[in-house]
Amino acid sequence: MSLVQQTFDVREILDLLPHRYPFILVDRVLEITLGERIVGLKNVTINEPFFQGHFPTEPIMPGVLILEGMAQVGAILAYLTEREQFKGQLVYFAGLDEVRFRRKVVPGDQLIIKVEVLKRKSKVFKLAAKAYVEDKLACEALLMATFG
Repeated sequence: MSLVQQTFDVREILDLLPHRYPFILVDRVLEITLGERIVGLKNVTINEPFFQGHFPTEPIMPGVLILEGMAQVGAILAYLTEREQFKGQLVYFAGLDEVRFRRKVVPGDQLIIKVEVLKRKSKVFKLAAKAYVEDKLACEALLMATFG
C-alpha cells in the first residue's frame, strides 16, 4: 500500500477518533502504511486518573486500557485506510483473541503500539497488535474491528 503522513500528533488524532480525555489513549502516530501497519505511542504518566485506584501503592496501567489503546491505534489505521468509503462512520471494537500480558506498564513508561492488518473483508479488519515498553513486549492480542 502507500505510506502516508509519517507522524500525527494528538490534535490530528483527535480529528480522527471520537474519544476524548480521559479515554484517548494515543498521543502520537509515529508511522503508518495504509492497509498494512501502524505504530502509535502512549506516554504513561502518574497523572492518569486510573492510577488513583489501580493501585495506589503500586500504580499499574490496567490491562484493559492497554488493549483499548491498541484498539484505538488500529482504528486510526482503519479510518485512514478507508477514509472515503466509510466517511462519517465509527470503527467499533468487535472481538479480542489470544490476549497475553507480558509485563507491567507503569508511570514513566512509553508504550509503543504496533498494529498490523492480518485480514480484511469488506468493512471488517482482523489485526495483530503488540505493545512494547523499552523494546520489551508488554501485551499482545488479535483484535477485530468493524465500521458501523
